[in-house]
Amino acid sequence: MNSVIPAPVANQPWSMLIPLTLLTCFGSAVLYSAAGGSFSPFASTHLLRFAIFMVVALIIASMPRDFAKFVAYPAYVVVLILLLGVEAMGAVGGGSQRWLEVGPIRIQPSELMKPTVALALARFYDTLPTGMFSSWRALLPAGVIIVMPALLVLMQPDLGTALAIVFSGAVVMFLAGLPMSWFLGAGAAAAVAVPLAYNFALKPYQQRRVTTFLDPESDPLGSGYHITQSKIAIGSGGFTGKGFNEGSQSHLQYLPEPHTDFVFATMAEEWGFLGGVFVLVCFGLILYWGLKVARNANNRFDRLLAAGMVATMFFYIAINLMMVMGMAPVVGIPLPFMSHGGSSMMTNMLCLGALMMINRWTTQGRGGGLLSN
Repeated sequence: MNSVIPAPVANQPWSMLIPLTLLTCFGSAVLYSAAGGSFSPFASTHLLRFAIFMVVALIIASMPRDFAKFVAYPAYVVVLILLLGVEAMGAVGGGSQRWLEVGPIRIQPSELMKPTVALALARFYDTLPTGMFSSWRALLPAGVIIVMPALLVLMQPDLGTALAIVFSGAVVMFLAGLPMSWFLGAGAAAAVAVPLAYNFALKPYQQRRVTTFLDPESDPLGSGYHITQSKIAIGSGGFTGKGFNEGSQSHLQYLPEPHTDFVFATMAEEWGFLGGVFVLVCFGLILYWGLKVARNANNRFDRLLAAGMVATMFFYIAINLMMVMGMAPVVGIPLPFMSHGGSSMMTNMLCLGALMMINRWTTQGRGGGLLSN
């Protein structure tokens, strides 16, 4: 087979690329329906962004290990400066100040920070001597790396992204081998801090999201409208769905954000339980491949970086699916490779590009020098 198929093609991780492509194309079909049976504006841009960021992912996959280590801290500093720029001159959208606009280019630095935090932490623990993993030197610098961007993102305000940054960072710290007692203590502190944060740190609309999550039926036409309509859409799909382009919840505009945060509900109404299983299987195959990359990694840096990338994607998937089914508050987390949105596509393709890069280092034993390939 290798004599027929070129090596650069045969060596690609098809066990991930095939479900990824199927999922993205399926997402485009759902977006086509969400637009009322039109490729414009959602489906066409979704496929275009996927193609562009796939090229970016392949470029990242070709990078050597030394270069990835070299850019870890500079990349973190640059994205942190961009987050500070958002506070100073960021564009406002949806009630939050999250974007930087430079001419026609609009970027969301908080999305870039998710994989960047994992990269910086992997670099930090790679250089930390093993004997220091039980000392404050393993905790304090890593905590600063996580907390600084998380606080800046929380000020925008963007609770979902701040939680994603903390989650991926905590996963890297846990897998680095920090004492379990530290995490138990952090959990106890969080239990005490949650009610305080609810009363003093959350915005009024964020507080309403929490109370709505606990009892969405208390205000089905107000703060509970999103979750109520999402449940109706998912439940009305049944086993096989109403049929492609036949979803009444999205077409009659009962379902808010049918092309972004609630795209899974749009899909479930038209494709039913079978469509949901297909989506979950595709996500499962992608995440399973990522976990294999992390498990097979040759050293601490590779392993922690891979785990951070998988954790970032997992957080997206888990929180969005829980959100649309009423199992988590509405926090504005899109569904990877299905929701319409360039920032989400960029972040998740960067994660996959990093995983492909680590997979190449493992299978080919390259990445030792700046010009390695």
